Amino acid sequence: MKYTLLIVEDDHDTSEMLRVYFEAQGYEVLRAATGQEALDLCQTQLPNLVLLDVRLPDMDGFEVGKRLQEDLRTSRLPVIFVTERRERDFRITGLKLGAIDYITKPFDIQELRLRVRNALRRAGSQNNPITGLPGDKLTANRLELLLENTNWAIIAITITGLSTFNEIYGFVARDDVLRAVALILTSAVDESGTLDDFVGHPTESQFIVITTPAKV
Repeated sequence: MKYTLLIVEDDHDTSEMLRVYFEAQGYEVLRAATGQEALDLCQTQLPNLVLLDVRLPDMDGFEVGKRLQEDLRTSRLPVIFVTERRERDFRITGLKLGAIDYITKPFDIQELRLRVRNALRRAGSQNNPITGLPGDKLTANRLELLLENTNWAIIAITITGLSTFNEIYGFVARDDVLRAVALILTSAVDESGTLDDFVGHPTESQFIVITTPAKV
């Protein structure tokens, strides 16, 4: 699988250096120079990991991280903060916002590559690699937590004919369909659901929504 990285960096030279390096390592690279551009790209193209500079022209990276955490579609997106600041409080702030790692400038590019690789491995073991939604283990864990609670309902969505579609149109088109379904479901939950609602992608063709009976 080819992973997609989003590099959020307003310094053009640094952004270009990272793009060239990670593309040479086999990654697909997206770039954003502002926080809002990064948020928009996360909605439309959903990268596998974000390298997020803390200092940006329109909002700081911590605010970007906070907004990613608050959005159901991007709440489990791995984020590595990149900054020139070395203060302990800065690192703690990033980790509190759900950052999976934190690296300071100037950084060793080989070390950064290993941090990215390890972060993707950790995230990939729990999330569906195509949609970024919680996979089978996280979905099962969520269901186990609800066994003693009666005030919940589950919606199971199965996409039929996906294998045939894949044979005719290829895996790229199949993945686009899966991402589109994930976007529809997470957008619906963001708009009409509750903060405790859950959207999972446990198998290739099945999605799960856990919500309250009133929202079904």
